[in-house]
Amino acid sequence: MGLPLCCCVNVSTILKLVLLLFHQLVIANSLYPLQHHLQPSCNDEDISALLQFKQSFAIDASASVNEGKSPKLLSWKLRAEGENNNTCCSWDGVECHETSGHVIGLDLSSSQLYGSINSSSSLFRLVHLQSLNLADNNFNHSQIPTAISNFPRLTYLNLASSFFFGRIPSQVAHLSKLSFLDLSQNMVHKRSPSDGLLKLDASIMKSLVQNLTKLENLNLGFVDISSTVPDTMANLSLLTSLVLRNCKLFGEFPAKIFHLKNLEILSVRFNHDLTGYLPEFNQSSPLTVLKLAETSFSGHLPYSLGNLHSLKELDVGVCNFSQGPVPALLGNLRQLTYLDISRSNFHGPIPNSFANLTQLDTLRILGTGLTGPIPSWIGNLSSLVYLDLAFNILNGSIPTSVSSLKNLQILYLHSNLLSGRVNFSIFQNLQYLYDLQLNSNHLELLIETPKTTGTSNVTYIQQFESLTLNSCRLKEFPYFLRYQEHLKWLDLSFNNIHGRVPKWMWNVSTRTMVYMDFSSNFLSGFDQPPVMLPWVNLQRFKIDSNMLRGSLPIPSPSILAYEVQNNKLSGGISPNFCNSSTSLEVLDVSNNSLSGMLPQCLGNFSDNLRLLLLGSNYFNGLLPQSYTNKSHLKVIDVSQNQMQGKLPRSLENCLMLELLLLSNNKFSDVFPFWLGNLPQLKILAMRHNGFHGVIGKPEHGNHGFSDLRILDLSYNNFTGEILIDHVFSETSMIMRPNITVNESTYMTTGLLIHVVNTLWVVYNKDYSLTIANKGVERFFSRIQQAFAAIDVSSNKLEGKIDPSVGNLKGLRSFNISHNLINGSIPSSLGNLSLLESLDLSNNKLSGYIPQQLAQLTSLSQFDVSYNNITGRIPQGPQMNTFNITSFEGNPGLCGAPLPNECGNPKAPQPPTSTGEEDGDNTGLVSGLDWIFVVAGFVGGSIVGVILSDFFVTWRREWFIKIAVKMRPMKQKRATGRRRNLVR
Repeated sequence: MGLPLCCCVNVSTILKLVLLLFHQLVIANSLYPLQHHLQPSCNDEDISALLQFKQSFAIDASASVNEGKSPKLLSWKLRAEGENNNTCCSWDGVECHETSGHVIGLDLSSSQLYGSINSSSSLFRLVHLQSLNLADNNFNHSQIPTAISNFPRLTYLNLASSFFFGRIPSQVAHLSKLSFLDLSQNMVHKRSPSDGLLKLDASIMKSLVQNLTKLENLNLGFVDISSTVPDTMANLSLLTSLVLRNCKLFGEFPAKIFHLKNLEILSVRFNHDLTGYLPEFNQSSPLTVLKLAETSFSGHLPYSLGNLHSLKELDVGVCNFSQGPVPALLGNLRQLTYLDISRSNFHGPIPNSFANLTQLDTLRILGTGLTGPIPSWIGNLSSLVYLDLAFNILNGSIPTSVSSLKNLQILYLHSNLLSGRVNFSIFQNLQYLYDLQLNSNHLELLIETPKTTGTSNVTYIQQFESLTLNSCRLKEFPYFLRYQEHLKWLDLSFNNIHGRVPKWMWNVSTRTMVYMDFSSNFLSGFDQPPVMLPWVNLQRFKIDSNMLRGSLPIPSPSILAYEVQNNKLSGGISPNFCNSSTSLEVLDVSNNSLSGMLPQCLGNFSDNLRLLLLGSNYFNGLLPQSYTNKSHLKVIDVSQNQMQGKLPRSLENCLMLELLLLSNNKFSDVFPFWLGNLPQLKILAMRHNGFHGVIGKPEHGNHGFSDLRILDLSYNNFTGEILIDHVFSETSMIMRPNITVNESTYMTTGLLIHVVNTLWVVYNKDYSLTIANKGVERFFSRIQQAFAAIDVSSNKLEGKIDPSVGNLKGLRSFNISHNLINGSIPSSLGNLSLLESLDLSNNKLSGYIPQQLAQLTSLSQFDVSYNNITGRIPQGPQMNTFNITSFEGNPGLCGAPLPNECGNPKAPQPPTSTGEEDGDNTGLVSGLDWIFVVAGFVGGSIVGVILSDFFVTWRREWFIKIAVKMRPMKQKRATGRRRNLVR
């Protein structure tokens, strides 16, 4: 029997459908090679140009900052014979035209390219390019090639962060189709702010603005423009993003630019001489980012700013906006994610309207004059990642609501007036917090040891990278430090920590630690001290001003600054010290009980060494004898030791030396005129030694000390006359420009330390000085740049006072007491209008006290006692302030304050000098009102060194500046008048 008709029909239909489907599959399969073949072929000339371009560069991972990117050029290679060779369009970073096959796009950003490029590069044969991105490579200070004009079709050009150098060629301004132009971030250092390498002439800037009318994105950050912003920039109606950061712009910023109808991003930060004001804004403004920080913008923040509901980032820190309360209107900007009004003229409490800013991830109001407490609603800003309220006048305690900021990573509350007890647990609950600074407040930080079970189970310990807890009244090392594995910065200075540094401290963050400060505590020593410090990347180790006993740990090879001064350390300095510390820039072991001979290697073991501070110990023997011309030494201090012998002549190789402190030792040598060859030597202290001989004419070829300001030769055995013109060269006295005395300008020695590409430490050393007059030691906490003083007291000098001293207009102190000086007091001393201390006592001076000295209104210490001076004491407001001890021991002297009155009221007065009768030699240094002269010290106290932190800020981008100043050791005060000194 056959099948029913209906069944046959169905089977037949199905078979037809299957056959039709099969047919379609066959056709599709047959067409695939044709379709593939129809894809655009890569132009042979373009292939050749790209391969030649590839061969002209090396692949270097350090050439790009962005990590995780692979070198795109590695995919650029021809396929084997027999394979389809039209491969150019499939190479990484290459885009071809869909029909012609010409290369129209090239994106080689972050491709680790290293090498030079010029107009002959094969790149410029790709004349159909519409998009070119070479950002984040290293073109080795090449200039932007003028052949960029070969790309008239370009709409996108990105040459950012690739070490291009020099003037931007005018050809860039002729690329009229550009909608995107980025030439930013071509800097000396990619990873930290530094000087830009590119310069844009003002004329080309104007041409660029006039010709590139289609620009939507313009970024010239760190390009040196050094001109005003052209008004015509307000004609770029398509602009959506304008970034002119750190371009050295000046003049007034065109206010019309703020009203560009499409402008979303505007940043002109770090143009310090750029002025301007914020106009009233339209509510429809599309601005999302407005950054004006560190400019000279002024006026008021307009009320309409609070109506920019699209605004997400606002930075007006360090500007000149009118002083007043912190603007509450900013609380209306509910979409803000970034707000910085730091170091502005605002003051007062944090406005309660800021509680509305719940989208903020960054809030910075440091150094603004904030007062009142930190509001408890701060805990409601749950999106905060970075909170900086440092350097204000905030008071009260830290609210516990801070523990609600679960996303917080960086918290700066230091340098305020915060007080009260704070439980550290409120910070340990913030699992992302890695940078915490609470220092310089009045807080008492309570750190409780958690309960443990067994021997190893400990509750969760927060991991930090930066922790600054100085001045927090800590009594012991916080327990949680022993579990820290990633610390880079640890500061526990100025606390009440007693006892010994625990042995577990040697295992804390040994791979990551960069900065460690335990100074100004009550530490007595180390538990099981290592022979060498264990932190392999440590740059600065600071444990000064404690009560440490025992021997010195040897610095690790990475250390740049090793500061253990003001302790009770004993023993010597091992020669191994030099073998392991070849990077050292600061070595300060002063004011300890160290002894023995100095290793000879200290003279040249580190070409990087700037400060060698060994004073106030018990070192003996000779100074290191070998110093090379590679030396960077700025300060050598061996004062208050038991050093002996002669000064090594190789010291004249230290051409950067500024301070040489030899006081209070047993050196025996003649005056070292050869030190006059050091062009930067400012202070030479030789007090209390066995130096001897005549300070005569310097040897041939030496023209005196060209930059000397302070010289102390007191308490030695020098003989002969005081010959000022032999110490100070005639050329330097005549040719050097005047110094303007500025009370805020002090003598410093600057030292710049670069730490791991992220940390910069600046040491500013302020040197102290003690000067003796009438047995009273006067202490100067800081030495002004224009400070000048001479102390040659307590020697065997004879002859007359050189009248040319009166030409040393910057002289603040002059002490020639306890010598054999004769003759009269030169009236030219009355020209020293800045003179504060004058001691001529215990000599053989005769004649009158010049009336001109009564005109010295700055004179506060004066002593002419125990000479042969006669006549009436000059009267005047300043002279009348001195008591009898300033004049006693001169039988022929009369008048107040002495009890013996002058017998004849009409007795001859001290004559007014014309400059001739006392041998005035003004012609030698005529017109000088500056001179660098010399100063006295007592007990070698010029450099008692305690380094303290003045300012510490660790920013998100890991850029830290620390300015530290030298504080003097406690000076010894004389308790009585000094008479005939016994040497």
